[in-house]
Amino acid sequence: MAAPVPGRCSFFVQKKNRFCKMVVGKGKQFCGEHATMEGAGSRRIVCPLDPKHTVAEDKLHKHLKKCNSREKPKPVYFVENINAGSADGDETLHQGSLSERSRSEVESLLDKLKTAVEGLQCDLEDRVLSHLVLHDELNNPKNGDSAHKHLKQQSSILGHLEELGLLGRGRCFVEFGAGRGKLSHWIHEALKTRDELKTRDELKTCDEPKIRDELKTCDEPKIRDDLQLLLVERCSTRFKVDGKHQEDGVPFERLQVDIQHLDLSKVPLLRQRSLPLVGVGKHLCGAATDLALRCLLETPGLVDATEPPQKRLKPSEPAEPRAGVDPGIAPADSGPGSGPGPGTGSGSVLGLAVALCCHHRCEWRHYVGQQFFQQRGLGAAEFSAFCRMSSWATCGLRPTNQDHTLQDPTSQRGDDDEHEPAEETDADNRFVAAADRQQVGRLCKLLIDCGRRHYLKTKGFSSKLSRYVSTDVTLENVLLTAVPSSC
Repeated sequence: MAAPVPGRCSFFVQKKNRFCKMVVGKGKQFCGEHATMEGAGSRRIVCPLDPKHTVAEDKLHKHLKKCNSREKPKPVYFVENINAGSADGDETLHQGSLSERSRSEVESLLDKLKTAVEGLQCDLEDRVLSHLVLHDELNNPKNGDSAHKHLKQQSSILGHLEELGLLGRGRCFVEFGAGRGKLSHWIHEALKTRDELKTRDELKTCDEPKIRDELKTCDEPKIRDDLQLLLVERCSTRFKVDGKHQEDGVPFERLQVDIQHLDLSKVPLLRQRSLPLVGVGKHLCGAATDLALRCLLETPGLVDATEPPQKRLKPSEPAEPRAGVDPGIAPADSGPGSGPGPGTGSGSVLGLAVALCCHHRCEWRHYVGQQFFQQRGLGAAEFSAFCRMSSWATCGLRPTNQDHTLQDPTSQRGDDDEHEPAEETDADNRFVAAADRQQVGRLCKLLIDCGRRHYLKTKGFSSKLSRYVSTDVTLENVLLTAVPSSC
């Protein structure tokens, strides 16, 4: 670029070998970031809240009130560490990476692992399912390999939900670690009634404004009240798909909060109508799975675990209302004050389906299977070591003396970097052969997941572990499903 674009900043960015493309103010030559080049005006300083941007010194006080990095008021459903679990026996016994351990220590850990998994009735079942709603997308040639892998996983999760009788209206789906919200999007697509699809087709072909308005409002109360989708994600996410459903009248609500601090009983959307809950998640990494289980099954205000669970429902069958809740659909003109009182909590838990991953990121203080480990003579120290060894299941084929600059395909994160890799020192151990490390890693994952199943059993749920997709789709291919034991 020989000269800056008209109306753009005149500062030449050496690193990019071009002029800055930021828009300038009227009569200005440089943008706000490069205003110091004009030699006039206030000096720019680094923002004290976020060093990634600068601000005019004389406007600092005003900027601090609207900076995106400022501390925002906590939402009503934020309760610090409500799902964190006990801090007793935290990783104070952590003994460093596996590469720092002696041969005798590693052999002792392997003996304890083999003893712990003996007699466990916790086998994995190959159960690859699919759902018709994703058929067209799965066969769309425009989707690349990465998108196709995600679609296969979403399709199988929906298939498992349908098989368990959890995929239906009259309930609230809570997607933990929602990210862009693709799983909730496909749940919504799968639950569209024929009337909704017919109405949508009529809207596309109708040219009369009056008729279009009538079609838009004819089913609005039904769409709004018999299905809820709650997306929980702690990070701000770009390209969210739930924004595409704003005109559908479907309550897609996104909660930007860490699962560790989420009190579901205080979420306004759930308090307005106590629909039963279904927990879902696609690749809920490490401790997030344990936090989500506690959030669903231990949150004060939710239905007590000793209360008899509702019967499992067919996909087309609406949920039975709880005592004191009007079985009919709320009228369209019902306001915020017409719902249940402030003492009303969320509905009961119908079940869950969570794809597990990244066991090396689990933490003892959050882990729901502490009792399961302690019954086998294991504690925080062994748990920490097994978490680190679990990474061998996905990178165990790498030779021990391999140069770290080389990478084996088995150690790659094949889901668009949605998994965090284990430390290199944990993925590498000279005392265990490469052929054995992968099997040891799988046993560690299985033991950790069996602890989660034991926890679910104590809460009155019957659970199962399934390989819901093949390993060529993702190495983290285990799905945890659970429904009340009476079902």
